[in-house]
Formats: sequence, structure tokens, C-alpha cells
Amino acid sequence: MQLVLVYNANAGIAAALFDTLHKYVSPATYQCSLCAVTYGPLAMHARWRDYLRALPYPVQFYHRPDFRAAFPDTAAIELPLIACERNGSIVPLLNAAELRALTRLDDLMAALDQRIAGYADKA
Repeated sequence: MQLVLVYNANAGIAAALFDTLHKYVSPATYQCSLCAVTYGPLAMHARWRDYLRALPYPVQFYHRPDFRAAFPDTAAIELPLIACERNGSIVPLLNAAELRALTRLDDLMAALDQRIAGYADKA
């Protein structure tokens, strides 16, 4: 099993610059709530990075096009997304609506801890 984090953004330097600008100029219309909470202007928040490193599962990061290419059956899933991947199947842990509601990093980490524990209990 691995944890999958999917950003509702494109990959690359130009996309990252555009997203950073968008996040600060018009935060209400910024499409990646996961990016908004876990990244500052230039990099991932250290607390988030440390939290992910401490998890007992490997973590795989995807941008929107890479995720859709790797998991074509997920086309109907709204992004961003935090999910578990096991044997090629994606099981959502925190969906786009839930991530939009989590506007603080502490709340995101607490919600993810709870979902991972619930998923591990069922697995």
C-alpha cells in the first residue's frame, strides 16, 4: 500500500510559477486546495514534509495529467485527492470537497491520520 497525493495542477516550472501567482492574487479561484495548504510561496511546508516522512507508508505525488495517465479509471474523481493505492486500485481517503474544507495544515494532518487509521483497520 502507498499513499497517493494528487495536486489539481500541472507539472513544470512555468505551471508552478503560474500557480504561485494565482494562489496569492486570487486565492478564492485557486483550484488546488491541497497545494494552498501544504505549500508556501516557494516550497512545501517543512511541517508537512516531516509529517509525510513519518508516515508508515510510502508517499507518491502526482500532478493532474500524470495521475490521469497512471490511473485512467479515475477520470470521474474530482481533484485534488489524497488516496491509498493498493495493487493498482485507488481508494480515496480525502476527496476534493473535504480538502477544500481543510484550510489549516493541522486540520489536514489530523483528518488524514483519522482516515489512514480507519483504512488500515479495514484492510
